Amino acid sequence: MYLFWRCYVKLTSSKKIDTNVLDLATLAIFQQVIASGSITRAAQQLGRAQSNITTRIQQLEESLGVALFVREARRMVLTPEGQRLQRYADQLLTLAEEATQSLRGQQPSGRLRLGSMESTAAARLPMPLAAFHRAHPQVQLELSTAASLQLMEQVLDHQLDAALVAWPPPDVDAPLPLDLVPLYEESLQLLRPVQTPSDNLPGGPPTELPRTLAGFSEGCTYRRIGEQWLAQAHGTAPTRVLQLSSYHAIVAAVAAGSAVAVVPQTVLDLQRRPLPVHSQPLATCTTMFVTRQGYATPAVQQLLAVLQAAAPTPFSPPMETA
Repeated sequence: MYLFWRCYVKLTSSKKIDTNVLDLATLAIFQQVIASGSITRAAQQLGRAQSNITTRIQQLEESLGVALFVREARRMVLTPEGQRLQRYADQLLTLAEEATQSLRGQQPSGRLRLGSMESTAAARLPMPLAAFHRAHPQVQLELSTAASLQLMEQVLDHQLDAALVAWPPPDVDAPLPLDLVPLYEESLQLLRPVQTPSDNLPGGPPTELPRTLAGFSEGCTYRRIGEQWLAQAHGTAPTRVLQLSSYHAIVAAVAAGSAVAVVPQTVLDLQRRPLPVHSQPLATCTTMFVTRQGYATPAVQQLLAVLQAAAPTPFSPPMETA
């Protein structure tokens, strides 16, 4: 209730708004138009008449006194005001979903939005998510991948219900309103080209290495670890970060002799053939199951239980931040 009132006050501070228009059903239509990019596709996906969707959006814009979309050819593009409303709509619809699940008892149901690092999704999640689906087919589980920092921000911004992140994400110094449960201890490997002068040196850091790091976008914990290692090995930061979107591309960049990379051992274990790169142990990093503080729907609790049961080395007790 407080969240709804806070959003309502911010949206209505300068003009009177018809609250019969600013309801959850209209906000859900608004979100579907954003996701679809057009009123026609939104109507098809919602099973409604196109004229009904158009009317609801027009009424919402008239009630707020602002344009929420710019009509560009066949696409609906959010205005800055539409982007502001989208953030509130995310929070209100998430809170409504949480309330609905809470009142339905302990049986998991509804939508569950899980975020994950690319490596965790590939190496850790297929089997437990299949088991979760078999046990709770009524839960609509949506999986997305991103870097750890972005995943954490999406949890805090109510865009995700839970996420699996490498802890701590880069640039996080202060305690956050998150509940953290450690799930996996990942062994990280430094990958470098197989033919470098340092391959013949016993022990010690390599003396001849590419100064380019292949990795994911900023906000990736493993990328930050690689940047720190290169800075220590060379005395300076990497001259370049080759930003790629998959581990296949990252390994290929290392094999081509143009970069080094940090990759979890679990990802390397997925390969059927030996990779044409040199690997050496670098560090360990904990993967955390992250939710907003106090957020514990039956679906989230059951998913966590399934992930813990499938984890090779269970952790306990859960860790929390203030």
